[in-house]
Amino acid sequence: MLRITLRDGEKAIVNGAVICASGRVQLAIENRVTVLRGREIMKPEDAVTPARKLYFATMLAYIDPDGREAHQNVVIDLISYLVATLSGAQAHAACVRYANDIGRGDFYRALSAARELIALEDGACAEAA
Repeated sequence: MLRITLRDGEKAIVNGAVICASGRVQLAIENRVTVLRGREIMKPEDAVTPARKLYFATMLAYIDPDGREAHQNVVIDLISYLVATLSGAQAHAACVRYANDIGRGDFYRALSAARELIALEDGACAEAA
């Protein structure tokens, strides 16, 4: 059983349905579902860099199983680009973790590796500036 607490006004996606808490709410989910909490949801307008686009495409593949194949094609292109452009052992390890998670079909776990790639990409951009 998965227990989720949502604060007043916080959103979550459960099996593709967007829910918004009215007051503090606790949910007990008793079967296998796809769940993203508010802080894990990326808006399309925030997907402005390759790593953020990767996160967004992964998120869509996770919550949209019917469109998963199209999202996976985007994911393959983006992870290939990031492998070629991000340097360093930490970036390489994050790319490998991401690819392994996607290969196993564990899109939720791949989101964690994608967040790490966003942080690495942000660091690389800050160093270049």
